[in-house]
Amino acid sequence: MNISNREYGELTKKRSPNSKMYKTLPKAFLIGGTICTIGEALLNLYSYLGMSEENAAALTSMSLIFLSALLTGLEFYDRIAQHGGAGTLVPITGFANAVVSPAIDFKSEGYVLGLGAKMFVIAGPVIVYGISASVVYGIIYYFVGLFMK
Repeated sequence: MNISNREYGELTKKRSPNSKMYKTLPKAFLIGGTICTIGEALLNLYSYLGMSEENAAALTSMSLIFLSALLTGLEFYDRIAQHGGAGTLVPITGFANAVVSPAIDFKSEGYVLGLGAKMFVIAGPVIVYGISASVVYGIIYYFVGLFMK
């Protein structure tokens, strides 16, 4: 069966369910906000326990990453994401989930060709473009600083 790109597009549009934004947007906002609130609570807790602001912030990020990886491994983060959608992708926990999920999916293929090779399938482009953008920004910042003296 050969169909044109236009026909395929129409078929896909007809068969795809419509998004119920009135339900999904508030859920994403609430779940993403809850994740961020947990982060703020951890930051306040670590500061209360006497850590410097810089160390408390670093430990908060590490805690959120650990919790996300743990919940992904226990297959609980995916259930949260079914309801929260993009609300679970935006915070740092979404990045941790993007690294751990492929690692779990491909672990049966071995440590090198499975886990090692596939772990950054989703997160790899984010890392590459993030580093590239920071290098470009650093160069621009450097030259702007030279001209502003």
